[in-house]
Amino acid sequence: MLDRLNFRMTPQRKVILEELRKVNTHPSADEIYAMVRRRLPRISLGTVYRNLEILAENGQIQKLELGSSLKRFDGVAENHYHIRCIRCDRVVDAPVDFDPALDQKLKNISDFDIIGHRLEFIGICPACRKQAPSE
Repeated sequence: MLDRLNFRMTPQRKVILEELRKVNTHPSADEIYAMVRRRLPRISLGTVYRNLEILAENGQIQKLELGSSLKRFDGVAENHYHIRCIRCDRVVDAPVDFDPALDQKLKNISDFDIIGHRLEFIGICPACRKQAPSE
């Protein structure tokens, strides 16, 4: 785990964080790389990947490893829920409040040491729903 006291906001990390926080689309590392390259044309994809991991470990952003195979990133570091479209893989913030009491409830009825939770809702987004009738 990264030592938060030794965390340094390098110029590259700052640009990556700024670009990620400009959008609410929960982009992949490749999408963030394309966004960052407009400002830092010489940055490498590896540098973007490495810095996204560091920002996530430091609590500046969230790394979303949802039901899809594609890792996505969220510029909102506070706990919140997401909705993922099972057809196009689009991810949006769920418009419901985060419930920290869920951790304690589960801790009380299981033998696990609960350290937190992530919740993903799945469904079909409006754009996909328009394209094809539901099955």
